[in-house]
Amino acid sequence: MRWVRDYTPQPGVESQYRKALIVTVSGNVLLAVSKGLVAYLSGSVALYADAANSISDVIYSLLMIWGLWMALRPPDLTHPQGHSRFEPLVGLLVTFSMGIAGYEAARTSVERFLQGGLAVEPGWPTIVLLASAAVKLGMFFIIRNAARALESPTLETTARDNLTDVLTSSAAFLGALGSTLIHPLTDPLAGLLVAGWIFRAVILTGKENLGFLTGAGASKDLRDQLVAVAASVPGVQRVHHTMTEYAGPRLVVDLHINVNGQMTLDEAHEIADEVIHRLEKMPEVDRAYVHIEPEGYD
Repeated sequence: MRWVRDYTPQPGVESQYRKALIVTVSGNVLLAVSKGLVAYLSGSVALYADAANSISDVIYSLLMIWGLWMALRPPDLTHPQGHSRFEPLVGLLVTFSMGIAGYEAARTSVERFLQGGLAVEPGWPTIVLLASAAVKLGMFFIIRNAARALESPTLETTARDNLTDVLTSSAAFLGALGSTLIHPLTDPLAGLLVAGWIFRAVILTGKENLGFLTGAGASKDLRDQLVAVAASVPGVQRVHHTMTEYAGPRLVVDLHINVNGQMTLDEAHEIADEVIHRLEKMPEVDRAYVHIEPEGYD
């Protein structure tokens, strides 16, 4: 009897994950150190808020290494269906780290706002923020491409966070520059804007990864696609009783098909195998289970 599911890793998967992790960790460490140093020397709250965000990025980068290593492990007796649920778990830990950064950014900005703000002299703060936006934009494209190739929710969350960082660094740049050219309160206001973007990302990523982890079902559009794929197999008369559940980042699909009740068991089995084959070729599907019923049965 077979106790664990078949597992055949796709070639090049580990190398793509390794590249994404190296880019993420090295980029976040570089930005956290440079922003933290310049924020300390300049006193810019907007830059401090952005530095707090980068520090949280370093923390989640380390969590990613552990989580993706666990998710890539093959099925075993303790996890016979694989370890893919570790991916959304890491996604939630990343979300928690982002939430702490958002709180710290908001708290510091409110304190500086109540103190009347502080004019930040142009120079290193603005240079670092512009450089940060450029680096994060490059990281976004690299990680997004890897996420799409690997269909990884953790990397998708990381790519989304990188894009958010581009916007927050731009907002912090405008705040630091505006504190001198417009009004000192521009800097803490930009810090609050940075915090707002972080909290927005927290809500989006938290909702998505909770769905993966708690067994949420597929959207109606995706369910319709699953039914259409199954119904396209010759010999399938009707598809019904379709149930879906996320087991980690991909779906488990369970459905019933009606076939001609007069055909042989071998013929019906071949039809079911073809339905499973076509469903599991879909990138959203991890595995599929098909129940065969004669025509007229529900």
